[in-house]
Amino acid sequence: MKICLHNGILLNGISQMDNCAILLQNGKIADVFSETRFLQKTFDKDTLVIDVQGSFIAPGLIDTHIHGFKGHGTDKCTTEGILQMSVDLAAYGVTAFNPTMYPASEETMIASIKCIVRAMGHETGAKIMGIHLEGPFISPVKLGVQRPETVRGVDLDLMQRLWDASEGHIINMTVAPELKGMRHLALSCIDKGIVLQAGHTDAAYSNMVEGMQAGIFHATHFFNAMSQMHQRNPGAVGAVLIHPEMTCEVIADGIHVHPDLFKLLQKDKTSDQIVLVTDALTPTELQTDNLVANGEEVVFTGGCFHRKSDDVIAGSALTMIHGIKNLVSFGFPISDAVKCATANPARIMHYQKKGMLIPGFDSDVIVFDSRFNLEFVMVQDKLLLNRYR
Repeated sequence: MKICLHNGILLNGISQMDNCAILLQNGKIADVFSETRFLQKTFDKDTLVIDVQGSFIAPGLIDTHIHGFKGHGTDKCTTEGILQMSVDLAAYGVTAFNPTMYPASEETMIASIKCIVRAMGHETGAKIMGIHLEGPFISPVKLGVQRPETVRGVDLDLMQRLWDASEGHIINMTVAPELKGMRHLALSCIDKGIVLQAGHTDAAYSNMVEGMQAGIFHATHFFNAMSQMHQRNPGAVGAVLIHPEMTCEVIADGIHVHPDLFKLLQKDKTSDQIVLVTDALTPTELQTDNLVANGEEVVFTGGCFHRKSDDVIAGSALTMIHGIKNLVSFGFPISDAVKCATANPARIMHYQKKGMLIPGFDSDVIVFDSRFNLEFVMVQDKLLLNRYR
């Protein structure tokens, strides 16, 4: 299949190029060129030429922290559900994701890991990059809505069993750097190629520095469920802000993190160091009552999910495309907002598709208009959405 998208604003994951065109062929970016050059070109009759009418052409979105979507997720994991999640996410512009697992019993975690692995390679929408374990080696005093009985101290044998069940497909893992034995766990995980993220942590600043020494350079849902900054102990938040080697996830729903804190974040971290995530729960985008996430009743109020029993924020209802819209409203240039949702997560997770629209790269491409309405989604050589027909 050959498709030429033209008359668009290209956000290639690095920068912005106005009046641009892009040629997609056999699952790859074949060429990128100006609108002037497009007008001089002659295309084969089998090339589908689409005028995007000034809309934005961007890489497919990558969500590295998502629990579920539209009623399917890792908390009630089935292979069929994960595959449906893949289809549903693609309709929202997501072309790659890491299904994110809550801590649970070993039996439940292994069963869920295996069901995700069985789905890999059979997706018809967004690709599964790998599995994100949000625990179980996290702090019992920074649980958020994680269940306390599922949290464990560092256990290298358990980690090996989880790794074996994943057949090498655990790609990132949230840990608390202050836990006893974390250095040994970190070195083992780094050797396996797992990206370690500091999160659900009560770490002192010194613990965070020790974590960086052991290879923990990324932070889970920054500002949330972590030790806050104090003048005599900068904590986890301070460590991420102070150290340029640290990158961070952020939930840009305007609720988990105050919009004005994004101004601080832009001053302290470069546009390459911020990763947009949704941390979306299984009921996201469901228009029904009796919502459940991680085995507990939740209600949607004030723009996110709250645990029904005590009104604690349970998680996000954000979509990636809405997250980009929010980042722009918080003061991010649109090219940087897209980078946070494409090239940055791809680089940090070592994803082979790179999340950039550059000749020779894989053609995971979306098109959205100035109101952030999706108009076109392509995953390699599969056209999943085309509203220009």
